[in-house]
Amino acid sequence: MNTAKRETLLVVDDEESILNVVREYFSRRGYRVLTAANGAQALAILGQDKVDCCFTDINMPEMNGLELAERIHLTDNTLPVIVMTGHPSLENSIRTLKNGVVDFLIKPVDLKQMELSFQRVLRQQAMFVENLLLKQEVQGKERLETLNRELLAKIEELDTLNRIMRSFAATGSTSHVFQRVVDTAVDVVKAEHSRFFVIDPSAGGPHQLAAAGCQPESVRQFASADADAGEAGALHELVMNVHADGLPLLVAGTEGACCLPPGVRSLMAVPVKIRDKVFGVLTAAKTNGGPAFTEKDLFYLSFTTQSAASAIETLAVYENIYENLFATLYGFVNALEARDLYTRQHSTRVTEIALILGRELGCSSEDLNVLHFAGPLHDIGKIGIRDDILLKPGRLSAEEFEKIKEHPVIGANMLSQLGLWDRERWIIRSHHERYDGTGYPDGLRQEEIPFLARILSVADAYDAMASDRAYRKRMEQDLILDIIEGGAGTQFDPQVVGVFRTLHRDHRIEPPPPVV
Repeated sequence: MNTAKRETLLVVDDEESILNVVREYFSRRGYRVLTAANGAQALAILGQDKVDCCFTDINMPEMNGLELAERIHLTDNTLPVIVMTGHPSLENSIRTLKNGVVDFLIKPVDLKQMELSFQRVLRQQAMFVENLLLKQEVQGKERLETLNRELLAKIEELDTLNRIMRSFAATGSTSHVFQRVVDTAVDVVKAEHSRFFVIDPSAGGPHQLAAAGCQPESVRQFASADADAGEAGALHELVMNVHADGLPLLVAGTEGACCLPPGVRSLMAVPVKIRDKVFGVLTAAKTNGGPAFTEKDLFYLSFTTQSAASAIETLAVYENIYENLFATLYGFVNALEARDLYTRQHSTRVTEIALILGRELGCSSEDLNVLHFAGPLHDIGKIGIRDDILLKPGRLSAEEFEKIKEHPVIGANMLSQLGLWDRERWIIRSHHERYDGTGYPDGLRQEEIPFLARILSVADAYDAMASDRAYRKRMEQDLILDIIEGGAGTQFDPQVVGVFRTLHRDHRIEPPPPVV
């Protein structure tokens, strides 16, 4: 390139390795390169040297990229600023556009892309200066509108990337991710059909995990694993090739092209990689009229698969930890109940009764999930109570009873150490609170007691009275019902007691079997 005119660029990033790589590349390309580790250093350089363009990261110590852009805009609004960020957001985009930022690059940034962006903003800067002159003669309207459209297109692109990332931010399981990825593909690239496949080595072909964009009958016809020929056979062959190559594919040909399944006019297929290993393939197809897929569509689809892969990997780790924690905690419960023949399966029965009550009381699915978890663990704190107290066949002394009363706090603290399940922890802590405020450990009353804890309290009391214990035989059902109804408004929530009475009368709540 011609080095007679050495354009100067300033690169601001707190990662020295990035600064070194960028300096080496642009120096070899004939540019003059200045570097700074943060916004404060960059302002010092700008006060001493003439710079044609500034590339800046957003997150940096002392002064971040957004503050730097604002300071530059206040002192020299002709200096173009290009932001490099790994976490694009529409809010930051709008804020920086108001302060002289003319382009956004998503990390990791390709050096060639940086150079193209640098050249483009220099051209745009020249256009802007020229338009300022033409504006005086009312001749710069068209060029200004073009620049505005480019900036708006960039914001739209960032908004699309944010939509994709948000779509995977709240997925609850890996199965949800598979459906979310095809739904996102249909929404973002306006595909008529989208499929997510994994390769089943035992079957020797792709196995479809999720589909979107057509009726179930069409799905089966379009991607039937039994198809020997036609569009399904061609699609499977294409998926197998992309899986083997590990590279995205864009076919924007006409209908009936040899590389497309019959009836498909334009198609994209992108591998989904987890730790550089191809996990599956996402396809998107157009069969009707309208424009074919473009390179930008392929970029969006690739970004979708990257977001999906990250969500799958995160969920896989989380689900494994979650399952291990459950197994450990339930192991404690099983060990606890194994110590006492008479309380075996008590936690399971209490959970079942609480869930029946919760459904009848109109609890949401989220509330029922909380009960499903808290129920089996409500007495886990008894693991910290000595056997001579917990298994004592006779009446407890006042001191021994005070020790027993510690188990809700012990159980809640056990879950607190895990840093998870706040609602479940408070239910476990509160399941021995009384409606009139005389319960333990906190003396909560009425609405202060979590509603699910009030449900669990009735279920726990019923099963305790209806079961054989080391110190007494089970009570008669009529007596139990009298005690629970008599406790409405004092020990128990009257609303929960009313529903319990109806369920018990209708035999939807039954006593446990006798201990054999």
